[in-house]
Amino acid sequence: MLAFIGGTGLTRIDGLVIHQRHALETRFGAPSAPVVEGELNGAPVLFLARHGDPHTRLPHQVNYRANLLALKEAGASAIVAVNAVGGITAATGSLVIPDQIIDYTWGRHSTFFDGADDPLVHVDFSWPFDRALRDRLRIAVEAAKAPWQDGGCYAATQGPRLETAAEIQRLEQDGNSIVGMTGMPEAVLARELGLPYAMLSLVVNPAAGKADREITMAEIEQVLHDGMAGVRRALAALAANQPSP
Repeated sequence: MLAFIGGTGLTRIDGLVIHQRHALETRFGAPSAPVVEGELNGAPVLFLARHGDPHTRLPHQVNYRANLLALKEAGASAIVAVNAVGGITAATGSLVIPDQIIDYTWGRHSTFFDGADDPLVHVDFSWPFDRALRDRLRIAVEAAKAPWQDGGCYAATQGPRLETAAEIQRLEQDGNSIVGMTGMPEAVLARELGLPYAMLSLVVNPAAGKADREITMAEIEQVLHDGMAGVRRALAALAANQPSP
């Protein structure tokens, strides 16, 4: 079953017909919110609000292991994660389907296999986002008729503060095009669980030093409002065109 993880601006999905809420408890604790099972465009889907519903958890406080394991236990077979990001080279208001990620976070639980009795596991993470799922997501974004960018590198920073202009300059020199705080360890945990994973990132503001004036929260909220409409259309299109089991 296709699963969606919603970030800032997407704690719920319009048009989702809810059948059941799974209040799961995993061996790593409880996820941020119950896993919602329902139908979107007539197709079965799962949904989880990454930061809780309502939004209460900062990026470094999210129990990513519990979130991913809860989705797996609820029947997820693939995951599309939505995030609000800053644009380093990507334009504000556009949707980005990244194909690479660089992890700048620290202190987060980034593996399921760090217990004393767990096996020693190293997963191949050369290409962190599933190619086939990205192909389907591209078609869905095209159908949503939203401005978008195919490919790009997501810089995962620790937060919760935003970056300095100097840090953004370094991230750009490293080859990043967008910056967010939730991409890792979410992506690698999905890989450890064998779940195809792709991102749909909405650029809500220019990154630090990339605008010639101060960006206000009102402007960001407006971009979130307008851009998430395109995200919802894309998710609905993706759900309606799931491959046969």
